[in-house]
Amino acid sequence: MISGQPRTIVLPGYDVRIAPGALDQVAACAARCTSAHRYVIVSDDIVAPLYAQRLRAAFGARAELVTIPSGEEHKTRETWGAVTDRLLALGAGRDSAIIALGGGVVGDLAGFVAATYMRGVPYVQVPTTLLAMVDAAIGGKTGVDTPAGKNLVGAFHRPAAVIIDPTTLATLPVHHRRNGAAEAIKHGVIADAEYFERVCTFLPTLDTLDGREPELIALIARSVEIKAEVVREDEREQGGGRRRILNFGHTLAHAIERETRYAIAHGQAVAIGMVIEARLGEALGVTERGTSERIAGAVRSAGLADALPAGLDPLAVVRATREDKKARAGRVEYALPARVGAMASGAGGWSVPVSDDDVLAALGTPLARSGRDPSHG
Repeated sequence: MISGQPRTIVLPGYDVRIAPGALDQVAACAARCTSAHRYVIVSDDIVAPLYAQRLRAAFGARAELVTIPSGEEHKTRETWGAVTDRLLALGAGRDSAIIALGGGVVGDLAGFVAATYMRGVPYVQVPTTLLAMVDAAIGGKTGVDTPAGKNLVGAFHRPAAVIIDPTTLATLPVHHRRNGAAEAIKHGVIADAEYFERVCTFLPTLDTLDGREPELIALIARSVEIKAEVVREDEREQGGGRRRILNFGHTLAHAIERETRYAIAHGQAVAIGMVIEARLGEALGVTERGTSERIAGAVRSAGLADALPAGLDPLAVVRATREDKKARAGRVEYALPARVGAMASGAGGWSVPVSDDDVLAALGTPLARSGRDPSHG
């Protein structure tokens, strides 16, 4: 049974607290779990005007605010450098802690700052988007993007705590709620068919959320549990470890994001990636027939597209997958579902090396017909 009451989920090394109004508990929690004497709140120019002053007031004179531009295009080494320079200018030492207030971009970047500043200081994740609540804030991966691809520079660095206040979703634009739903759909596909159905039932309410709905709290909690269960088994994605199943939909998603210069949001790219990768699995005989259509139905119910946008060259997408972290020995590896609720595994672990022509066929552009080699321009 999934409870809709406020929840605390215990992960290795830190807790995740989910409760309406939890934003007002951040200062007290940070004092307990970091033992820091100074705090630096890192947020972006959209979230900071909404919540940073409320958070800063709770910390009192011990907190400073550093604001970065919003958007994936600013999750870069340059922004990382600007934030660390600002911390140095503030005189922040090893007795400091970072508070990451915002969505996945802020969480990834602020976490990477924490992982590298003074060789590592503690940080607390305070996600304010649905995508960050159900996925990005959990698991300890931090990093920044480079021109070659997403998250290619980063570190594993556990947060000291994750504090989730679902009422912040009341100010989140509807399209960002829909993007977050893509990761919840993914968690159902990779691990829990019943959860997948519950998410599908909940999707029509995305437009009217105020963050206090018991079912919303329950769904966030179950997503956190699913990701935590996977991460617990394979925290640093060693070899063919199980953490790779979290990459479902992401191999193509990262390529789509890169090729559109992040004009397509991460959740939307994941939605497209899941549908196409499930179709790829069906073609390879790895995935149960009908799985891709079930996922496409969920994606459409969330108000997301289920196919590549018009004008995006499938060959360019395939080329971009070759520069992702998931490429091994010249072939790109994909995490593919066996069916909704379970991922395929084999002798090679939890991912399958796939040829470019099979991927292009799933994208609707068979290599033989194109007459072009995606490894070349």
